[in-house]
Amino acid sequence: MPSGIIIKGIGGFYYVSSEDDIYECKARGIFRKDDVTPLTGDRVTFSVTDPLLKKGNIDGIMERTTVLTRPAAANIDMLVVVIAARSPDPDLLLLDKLLVTAGKKGIEAVICINKIDLDMDNSRAELHSSYVKAGYTVIETSLDECSGFERLRETLKGHVSVFAGQSGVGKSTLLNRMADSVIMQTGSISEKIDRGRHTTRHTELIKLADGGYIVDTPGFSSFELAQIPHDELQHLFPEFTPHIYQCRFTGCSHVNEPDCGVKEAVGLGSISRGRYQRYTELYAILKLQYDMKYKKTNRKGTKGND
Repeated sequence: MPSGIIIKGIGGFYYVSSEDDIYECKARGIFRKDDVTPLTGDRVTFSVTDPLLKKGNIDGIMERTTVLTRPAAANIDMLVVVIAARSPDPDLLLLDKLLVTAGKKGIEAVICINKIDLDMDNSRAELHSSYVKAGYTVIETSLDECSGFERLRETLKGHVSVFAGQSGVGKSTLLNRMADSVIMQTGSISEKIDRGRHTTRHTELIKLADGGYIVDTPGFSSFELAQIPHDELQHLFPEFTPHIYQCRFTGCSHVNEPDCGVKEAVGLGSISRGRYQRYTELYAILKLQYDMKYKKTNRKGTKGND
């Protein structure tokens, strides 16, 4: 039975790339019965129903190593978070949410700072430094200056990568450059609303000449945190790790406790103050979610005992 990888799914049809060609496939009814939806990036087995027209049916989905829901894709092992040095200004909270989610799912994360030609005063330098210090690979790119693309291409080699970030940061342009062809619409930034006029309409996987795939994803400006317990968040900020065991209290949240190794590192400049502030913001969000869930569960339990 032939096998391949889903490169695109539109309207109930899944396009499977195999060794010899691309087949338009439908998913068998067993998947609906089991409430399983094939995803871009899924490795599948399929049967050919029409060799001439390259049509077939998906018979099986191999075990997934990772699953993303926004964007919807499977078996991703690298996340490239794209931000712009200017126009639009970087949404650093969204950036950190994406990095945290990647860490939780065991996906390697890379940060791409695009449009560096617009950063006349080099204000991105501090941003670049803070994420390198945190342990991330940071790549700077500019279409106008034709810089950074070879390093990005080399980084993507051999991986199944997904590009994500705000609308208008240049994801489509970067994808075009990496694939050496125009693969999707790109839109200029509206001066009035400062966001992309056009966004990708579906999730699509593109094969790279040097090996590996990249997944093009719909643009979005919001992102929900993965299901992360608030007390695990500290372990998803890599730069915290050397300082966690310097805290006075076991189970320190690094928010209000005295004699905190992480807060001391922030004061000494070993940890970016901006990153730490966003950690406290994300921690508060997750803690509130936990408290609300606990109260709701407790109320249900009390009611059941009446």
